[in-house]
Amino acid sequence: MLGLKLATDPRWANLVESNIEEILTDHAWCEQKAATNAITIISLNSEHEDLVTDLLALAQEELEHFQMVHEIIKKRGYKLGRERKDSYVNELFKVQMTGGSRQQSLVNRLLFSAMIEARSCERFKVLSDNIKDKELSKFYRELMISEAGHYKTFLGFARKYGEGIDVDKQWKTLLEKEGEIIKNYGKSETIHG
Repeated sequence: MLGLKLATDPRWANLVESNIEEILTDHAWCEQKAATNAITIISLNSEHEDLVTDLLALAQEELEHFQMVHEIIKKRGYKLGRERKDSYVNELFKVQMTGGSRQQSLVNRLLFSAMIEARSCERFKVLSDNIKDKELSKFYRELMISEAGHYKTFLGFARKYGEGIDVDKQWKTLLEKEGEIIKNYGKSETIHG
C-alpha cells in the first residue's frame, strides 16, 4: 500500500528497546512537528476549504498523539528531552522538488508530508510487530493505523490539487529518492533514525 522501496529491518526494534526513553522523546517531537507542518500547509493554502478542514483535524490528532506519548513518558518516570533535528526529514526535504508555481509548491509539500507519514507508518508497524513491551506494541499498532490515514490524506490532496502536474510521476520519483536515503538509517533509537 505505501509503496516504500526499502523495508525497515525488524531488528531495528531491538535497538529501540535498548533505549525506550530516547524513542519516546523523539517520537513526541515528531508528532509536534507533524502538527506544525499541517498548520503551515493550512496557513499557506487557506483558500482550499476542504484541505483546511481535513488538515485541522489532522493537526489536532497529531497534537493528541504528542500528548499521548508525553503521558507515557511521564508514567514511566522519563523526562521529555529537548527537541532534536531529524536528519532523515532534512535529507528528504533536500531532494523534494522546489520552485515552480504556488500550486506546484503545494503539491511538493503534500508529497513530502505523505512520504514522512508513510515511513512513520511503516516504522510503527515494525515496532508493533517486534517490540516486546506489550503496552508499546499496542500503542504503536493504533498509531500505525492513524499514520496510514494521514498518508492517504496528504497524497489525496496532492492528486486533487495537482491538476496539470504529473503527481504520480513525482510521487514515484520521491519514493525512489527516499529509498536511497533510508539506506543510511535504521541504526539509532529514533523514529526515522
